[in-house]
Amino acid sequence: MSEVNLENDVQTEQGDGAQELGFEPVCIDVPRIYDSCGAKDCLRDLTVFFTGEDQQLVEKASSVRVSKASVLTSTITVDAVAFNRGYYAVDVVFYFAVCAEVYTGTGAMPSTATGLATASKRVVLYGSDASTKTFSSGAETASVDTSDFDCCPGCPGTLPTATVQVSCPMALASSVSPVTTPVILPFVPESIAEFFGEPLAAPAAQRVLVTLGTFSIVQLTRNVQLMIPSYDFCVPRKECAADTGDPCEAFSKIEFPTDSFFPPSTAEGDTGTPFACGCD
Repeated sequence: MSEVNLENDVQTEQGDGAQELGFEPVCIDVPRIYDSCGAKDCLRDLTVFFTGEDQQLVEKASSVRVSKASVLTSTITVDAVAFNRGYYAVDVVFYFAVCAEVYTGTGAMPSTATGLATASKRVVLYGSDASTKTFSSGAETASVDTSDFDCCPGCPGTLPTATVQVSCPMALASSVSPVTTPVILPFVPESIAEFFGEPLAAPAAQRVLVTLGTFSIVQLTRNVQLMIPSYDFCVPRKECAADTGDPCEAFSKIEFPTDSFFPPSTAEGDTGTPFACGCD
């Protein structure tokens, strides 16, 4: 008996047993996580780059306080590790928006300035090997992949997909420091440049240093075909209804927000959302 027929017989037996248990085996195409890691990083003394007008405030600043920070975006590159087949180096660059209150003198009201801080990290994860190309129907134009178009024998492996999840950063410390050596502006993607609206300036006499704490998870995935048990289709169980009745009647159905008036006294009872990266 051929290998294909043997597999079909095994699937038939599985299907018969699955029907007895009340589900049906189905094949799906999903990204499988081959390797992942979590990190708790303390990013110490990151230089914050401001626009020209805000940098002039920093040059005169006596102190600074970071009120909040958020992750704008990140760039991710994946490269195969030499002499270690199946392993890949994932390089991640985080771009943080830092909101700082700049104090220029004793008793003076602070001025708010928003700048950019960057941090990079590298992790090595297992991503397995694959040497296939995937093309799908429905594309407007045909995609051309010439990554292996050369005269060398063999077919190079395809890279896995890297995914990075990062928490909203915690501002741990900030300070104003004199510039002793020339500071070079980092590479700024076009989307980041559009966010600030004006070109960022390199600090001349003083710069703002910030220490951020982040939690992150890095994953390497590949699309694979998996067989899973299917019990039923996800048919909606309720009807969509548009409530256009009395607004006061709808308001009367909302429970009284007791926790807003009487905050819980223990951390276990705190059900509020964490610190947001928006306005205070």
